[in-house]
Amino acid sequence: MADSGSEDIAVIGNTDLTPSESENNLKNTMVEKGTNLLKRMEINVAEAEKRTGKNAVNMQETYTVYLVETRAVDATSEGTTPVPDSLWRRYSEFELLRNYLLVTYPFLVVPPLPEKRAEFVWHKLSADNMDPDFVERRRVGLENFLLRVALHPVLSNDKIFYSFLTEENGWKENAFETGFQAMADSRLKALNATFRVKNADKRFADMKHYGDELQSVISQLLRVRARAADRLYGVYKVHANYGRVFSEWSAIEKEMGDGLQSAGHHMDAYAASVDDILEEEEHYADQLKEYLFYADALRAVCRKHELTQYELEMAAQDLTSKKQQQEELATGTVRTFSLKGMTSKLFGQETPEQREAKLKMLETQIEEGEELVKERNTECEEFVKSAWVDIERFKEQKDHDLREALISYAIMQISMCKKGIQVWNNAKECFSKM
Repeated sequence: MADSGSEDIAVIGNTDLTPSESENNLKNTMVEKGTNLLKRMEINVAEAEKRTGKNAVNMQETYTVYLVETRAVDATSEGTTPVPDSLWRRYSEFELLRNYLLVTYPFLVVPPLPEKRAEFVWHKLSADNMDPDFVERRRVGLENFLLRVALHPVLSNDKIFYSFLTEENGWKENAFETGFQAMADSRLKALNATFRVKNADKRFADMKHYGDELQSVISQLLRVRARAADRLYGVYKVHANYGRVFSEWSAIEKEMGDGLQSAGHHMDAYAASVDDILEEEEHYADQLKEYLFYADALRAVCRKHELTQYELEMAAQDLTSKKQQQEELATGTVRTFSLKGMTSKLFGQETPEQREAKLKMLETQIEEGEELVKERNTECEEFVKSAWVDIERFKEQKDHDLREALISYAIMQISMCKKGIQVWNNAKECFSKM
């Protein structure tokens, strides 16, 4: 798939692994756990490519496309390695796919996409979305997104998702034919439900609050990490000054010259290593960012539940109102102040024929209202059941992912400190031989 530019579990217990090896670990973990599409198909976002072309308004633009490769698992298990099927996708196509999944499966925590623009960057990291390092990290994130969807017990069986993976053309038309755009809830509608729902499910209210808090703490963690990366970069690069000074010093010494020169080389190597270290750190930062965006996906499920509950309450309220009107019309008494009561006083009572016609109409409306309330109630119950199953699945995945990511990050920091100690031990040896 292509684009310019995340699900079960990624992570590395061994910090000696490169990001590409970490990707392979993720795939292996997913294949072991998966029961659906990943059991039948290998999925990779193999590379990214920059292209130039005309956009919808005939303006020249530069964009990135991503090569999505798929291959049947059966073919590789038979001892052969066939050429994979491949197609190019833009980031906007990944966005369209995810929007379709969000609307079609509102009761599921849909995996997030990697960031479209770099966030929480430190000063040496480019915020340009065309920067090669950023594009590469986004390629990894897009592959992670596809793997997570392919692993999901429900999403992996979606036909539009399958066509996204396997059909160069036509998948968009198939997605639009589902009418998902018309089914999307407006933000105003969802916001209205949030403030007007009366009997919110406490579990979903608590989960929505948890999503808010999770997003907040991960945002803070990423900001702290960006500041630490800035300072770490400075500390490492300062060691290059040690190397320069020792090298200059060695030129004026005879007996001590070789030792000083060697110590300077160790300092130079240490200073140069920071780039690889911080590149690896970005890998762990991207894992945290995935759950920053996952928090919003979790809250989207909770907001949809609020809307479902609100629609049930509105249907029940309307039914109660219709029954009250029926009672008032049948008995000729008005229990509460209403426009109908004022109209009767001003213009006189309705004729028996008019009242009978209205009673029949209300009877039909009440029958329809009772059926609607029944449908809304069933819809709400099914939503709660399905959503909570997926939320529990997500919580288990989240706990595993974040625990492993934090452990791996800590191990990397320990390894980095050990490397610094080793550099100074080497320097000490050089000095002792002078």
